[in-house]
Amino acid sequence: MAANNRRMSGKKGAQVGSGGQRRKGLEGKGPTPPAEMRKGHVKQRAANARTRRAQGRTATPRGRGGKGTSELVVGRNPVVEALRGGVPASTLYVQQFIDNDERVREALHLAAERGGIHLMEAPRPELDRMTDGLNHQGLVLQVPPYEYAHAEDLVAAAYDAGEDPLIVALDGVTDPRNLGAVVRSASAFGGHGVLVPERRAAGMTAGAWKTSAGAAARTPVARATNLTRALEAYKKAGIAIVGLAADGEAEVADVAALSGPVVIVVGSEGKGLSRLVGETCDVRVRIPMPGGAESLNAGVAAGIVLYQAAQSRR
Repeated sequence: MAANNRRMSGKKGAQVGSGGQRRKGLEGKGPTPPAEMRKGHVKQRAANARTRRAQGRTATPRGRGGKGTSELVVGRNPVVEALRGGVPASTLYVQQFIDNDERVREALHLAAERGGIHLMEAPRPELDRMTDGLNHQGLVLQVPPYEYAHAEDLVAAAYDAGEDPLIVALDGVTDPRNLGAVVRSASAFGGHGVLVPERRAAGMTAGAWKTSAGAAARTPVARATNLTRALEAYKKAGIAIVGLAADGEAEVADVAALSGPVVIVVGSEGKGLSRLVGETCDVRVRIPMPGGAESLNAGVAAGIVLYQAAQSRR
């Protein structure tokens, strides 16, 4: 009898009740929570970004957002042009006993008129040291570090305004003037910001500020440690990724994605989109050029697609 009990005790299968677990599994889970409470949803990301801004968070995760480096604009003409163009500046250094020509007078007038720019007189050897011996001509303008936004902040700004995100990402664009031109176009056509990689890419220098013609004060530029990962995060949030390529499978006028939440990715004039970024795009589009030009620079190409997106959203 004992042997029989042992054989029965080794029988496979559940020998006790489920404890109600099966019944609970059949029960409903209640109403779907709001989008802001669903993990990974684009509206939750936007809400988190708004919370961070409201709290005035000072700590910046490595490789996301943060500040650039300070910059010196050197020489009389460059300094005057930077001040005319509204480039942010913290200090104007003027050489002691400088020849007071028209450009020096204009630089001093513009700095005083704007306000918030410190005027510092310095001996020539000190300016030589600051500029590593460049021909400063007695005028040096210090540009403070640019405060980059977070990639999520660009999306949050769009939803705060009750709009679908319209973002431009630059892949391998190294000329600051192209970055400034893209920022200007994004501002003109209702874009919510520009995303750039942290490395091997143009940043918001004095040249970019000047080319933006003041638009950089209104349109944020975000920085990502890894552009491909940032684009993948946008995709998971329900945002279409549209890449510009000379051999794109569709013409820009035929792409319906431009009417909704979208990131427009622009590559460098020479190499175009990198392989990984190109593979991340939902669709690659081309700009028809009957005139036979081989390519457009990043600023012009972005402007054309942003105009098409603005038309699609009317």
